[in-house]
Amino acid sequence: MKIVFSPCPNDTFIYHAWVHGLLPGAPELEVTYADINITNTLAQGTDGPDILKISYGALPWVSDEYALLSCGGALGRGCGPLVLTSSRDEITNDPAILAGRRIAVPSERSTAYLLFRLWAAQNIPGGIGEIVVMPFDQIMPAVRDGLIDAGLVIHEARFTYPEYGLSLMTDLGNWWEEDTNLPIPLGAIIARKSLDLNRITTWIRESVEYAWAHPEASQEYVLHHSQELSSEVVQAHIDLYVNQFSADLGDEGYGAIKALLNRASQEGIIPPFDIDALLWQG
Repeated sequence: MKIVFSPCPNDTFIYHAWVHGLLPGAPELEVTYADINITNTLAQGTDGPDILKISYGALPWVSDEYALLSCGGALGRGCGPLVLTSSRDEITNDPAILAGRRIAVPSERSTAYLLFRLWAAQNIPGGIGEIVVMPFDQIMPAVRDGLIDAGLVIHEARFTYPEYGLSLMTDLGNWWEEDTNLPIPLGAIIARKSLDLNRITTWIRESVEYAWAHPEASQEYVLHHSQELSSEVVQAHIDLYVNQFSADLGDEGYGAIKALLNRASQEGIIPPFDIDALLWQG
């Protein structure tokens, strides 16, 4: 069975048990590691992988052959993307400075991008200038070096941005939670509808539960794929992004997903689509 997820600590922590054959009865996995700027495009055609992680912001473009699963992804509180500027800028806390500026984002089909556009519509008079898409690990150096005016960052960047001499303009997760009282939908797990989704969901949930029960078992695997992050940052990443929603989205999780995508559709950021047609709550 082919699966695609990121090399980030939360994904490798969650899927370690299944990848390493520790779940009785679960099929062997053929794993591809890729970040969302790649995975968000893999589910648009008919030849994509069996299971993959994408951004919730990419769901409107998912092929009809896929369904959204209820576990294994990333959704929570206090874990949203950040808008960063250079500490050299004297008015980094004023969003108006971004009017007409160049902003780096990791993907235009991501939750981070949707949140940024929704926030910018309320806070940046005149609108932003140019959106530049680049791999998320290149964004902070680009802001630091003055190649970009501001950067939208995700993942472990929320723990490491001070090392680049950058300043936090806004935490889009906090903005979203204060505005909606809902958690933040980040990474979704989808699988082909032709597969046994009930069994796949069971295996993913068992892998999550194994990770929680045996956190030491995945350490070597997680650190190997963590792009030279310190063990402290890796653990902070896991503690933040692997939570109750990783095991089951529940009504609150599904409600947050619908709220984000409905609002983005109303603002014209994504095309209208039927989210209920994609949901699978077996």
